[in-house]
Amino acid sequence: MNMIRSLCAAAVLPACLGAQQAPERAGFYLLMGKDTLYAERSARTPTTLDGDFIDIAHGSHVAYVATLTPAGLISRLETRVFTTSGDTVGRKATLTFDGDSVRTDLGAGPARIQSANGALAMLNASPAFMEQALIHARAIANGRSTVTFLAFVVQAGQAAPLTVTFVGSDSANIELGSVTLGFAVSPANRLLHGEVAAQHLTIVRGGEPHVVAMNRYRAPPDAPYTAEDVEVRTPAGLRFTGTLTIPRGRVGGRAPAIVTITGSGPEDRDEESALLPGIRPFAELADTLGRRGIAVLRLDDRGVNGSDAGPRTVTTADFADDIRAGVAYLRTRPEIDGARIGLVGHSEGGVIAPMIAATDPQLRAIVLMAGSASTGREIVREQNRYVIDSVQHLRGHVRDSTLAWAEHVADSTAARVPWMQYFFDYDPAVTARRVKTPVLILQGETDTQVPPSEAAKLANAFRSGGNTRVTVRTFPETNHLFLADPSGAFYDANGKLRYGTLPSLHVRKEVLGAIADWLSAQFQ
Repeated sequence: MNMIRSLCAAAVLPACLGAQQAPERAGFYLLMGKDTLYAERSARTPTTLDGDFIDIAHGSHVAYVATLTPAGLISRLETRVFTTSGDTVGRKATLTFDGDSVRTDLGAGPARIQSANGALAMLNASPAFMEQALIHARAIANGRSTVTFLAFVVQAGQAAPLTVTFVGSDSANIELGSVTLGFAVSPANRLLHGEVAAQHLTIVRGGEPHVVAMNRYRAPPDAPYTAEDVEVRTPAGLRFTGTLTIPRGRVGGRAPAIVTITGSGPEDRDEESALLPGIRPFAELADTLGRRGIAVLRLDDRGVNGSDAGPRTVTTADFADDIRAGVAYLRTRPEIDGARIGLVGHSEGGVIAPMIAATDPQLRAIVLMAGSASTGREIVREQNRYVIDSVQHLRGHVRDSTLAWAEHVADSTAARVPWMQYFFDYDPAVTARRVKTPVLILQGETDTQVPPSEAAKLANAFRSGGNTRVTVRTFPETNHLFLADPSGAFYDANGKLRYGTLPSLHVRKEVLGAIADWLSAQFQ
């Protein structure tokens, strides 16, 4: 489920109301437990749908105006995305659905994306757009209880099958990707209440949202540490938002500290992503370490929350510079012992941490969670093999031709995307041989994104360079996100994402404990 990050004030896009009648107004709330994560205000007429989708936690929002067809499709969609609560300009985009393609204008000239006839535009996670899917499904059902059509997911830029199943006259289910949503609906196909059971989310229809700011990065009430919102600036002038947790009652006055490094793709300081909402490994790590007397600086990725997006030519080497700025910031803080600073990197972050340690011998320790020793090209090749062999179950010449096609697509993409080209060509083992800092390597044995064999390769690379302080810990029935998972499969048998449907979305306690124990020893 690709949740859009958004929070808003009033709608700023012009309303094309068409029919001159009072719009039907509604408010929606997305709750996790008692916390309101998202809110939405919408106004609907027979020909338009406009509103704001609100991310209460992150200070961002998306405003939208959709032009509706008689069958409930969207012929034109205008959006403006505001990345912070202080952003008054936003980024505008216009999508026009024309036959089997979508014309887009992002402000730098029009482009055309291949789609499909009859695809319904969707803002992912927006209750108002889910309601539109119900309206469209009823319009084309012709008495059927189950209807499948394509939804063009705006954030993903591509179409995916969406299935609506009506259960009696007062409820319906929507299946999109790996997520199934259950709704109570009115006779007019209005969304009244909904649940995403696998992610413990509830959708409630109410009045006009009254938004109250919520700081989801605050310290728990019983925490023996404080949590401070901070800004870090790089020598290149980029601004990064984040949270610094500092233990109370510090022995000797200054605390050791680590900087966390997220994996690939846009993620917030907790390493929560739009693809997998509710999984927040760095929030759990910061809490664990804070209770053990270790400070933690965790930063939002480029373009997330209030962090600057920077140029589009960014590579992993640039991300390493971002983290170097975080380390430099810690060394300016009087509460932090600058001689006891370490790094914890996950996935791509596990590639970045050695890059920094190789140039900063003052670092006391680095922890690599599902890091890799092989080039990105080799990792992607293994991922493709896993999908083709274990998800699609292809055999013989079909398997071989599909692998060749996947590699061709990957190479073609890398030729256009600087980050991917760097990722494909960069050899982490070469850098590892230059690192003398103590290293803890953690690997889940059911990881299907980074092969478990990478842990031993990585350890050998460090040791071959003369580093004798290398520790490897592997965890059975543990996936790439270090969640309990006997399978570890990123996709289910139907090719749908399954991480978010696991019984627990919490990092295994054994993993958190291993990190805390090892770092405590290094910081003595």
